[in-house]
Amino acid sequence: MSEDNQTTYDDFLKVDIRVGKIIKVEEFPEARKPAWKLQIDFGDKIGIKKSSAQIVSNYSADELMGKQVMAVVNFPPRQIGPFMSEVLTLGFEDAEGNVTLASVDKEVPMGGRLH
Repeated sequence: MSEDNQTTYDDFLKVDIRVGKIIKVEEFPEARKPAWKLQIDFGDKIGIKKSSAQIVSNYSADELMGKQVMAVVNFPPRQIGPFMSEVLTLGFEDAEGNVTLASVDKEVPMGGRLH
């Protein structure tokens, strides 16, 4: 990474990344690319938020239910077709270019912040 593209620690702290549990998964046939509509519970302080995630290739609806995922919770909502996505669910592209969710390997309290 070049020095002109560096982010400060204060910049990082502005991005609020939290863990939440997927409590509802719905098909999203109106999406341009295959996607799920998710409802994610981030606990009492943040509550339940909606997200659209292009993860259909790697996850069935049943696999997603109850899964803890990480999401940016302080971006402005984004209209995706007829759906308003309130948080950005985070993931990485796998070798085939499909998104694999960023998640925790042990259960943690909902709404916990990434450090």
